[in-house]
Amino acid sequence: MAAEGGRGTGAGVAPVSDRVLTLPNVLSLLRLLGVPVFLWAILTEHDAIALITLTLSGLSDYLDGKIARRYGLESRLGQLLDPFADRLYIATTLFGLAVRDVIPWWLVWALVAREVLLAGVLWWVKRHGQTGLPVHFVGKAATFNLLYAFPLLLLGQGDSSFAAWALPIGWAFAWWGTALYWIAGVMYIVQARQVVAADVAATR
Repeated sequence: MAAEGGRGTGAGVAPVSDRVLTLPNVLSLLRLLGVPVFLWAILTEHDAIALITLTLSGLSDYLDGKIARRYGLESRLGQLLDPFADRLYIATTLFGLAVRDVIPWWLVWALVAREVLLAGVLWWVKRHGQTGLPVHFVGKAATFNLLYAFPLLLLGQGDSSFAAWALPIGWAFAWWGTALYWIAGVMYIVQARQVVAADVAATR
């Protein structure tokens, strides 16, 4: 899925570096390495392993951004790895849960359609010299909601009282996350228009 930008939040943040070997980047890389493990686990119904992998992914997603901002470790590689890992987890989770009939396929297409749209926006701004768009709070909030929704929806499969509790909460996170995902997409489009307009004005 398309990556909008990195760990920064736009204007006023410290400039990113070219460093590669940083703790946030290592956490992002480990999160990426967990993707095939998660996909295998969800498709073969090893739900405990899938849930543990998802939980560790969410924890590392929180920690890498927190550490990068707290200690000034923002990097260009991190700007690529962090959102790419987020979206790869969302993509594989959507596919696995849809194959398992935990979620409907229309939800998959609703989220994929947003990413296809944003990929076009990213291509548009790249033509004007912008490598990406800074990630803002709404986009990260959407990702967190979806990453919380998926394990809860998986836990909600079954007839136990815990499953009956987890399923509606999981769907609440899923609906809210999907709404925020599209709101963030609209915000990125507005942001892209401003970048392109500034570039066009500068070339005149």
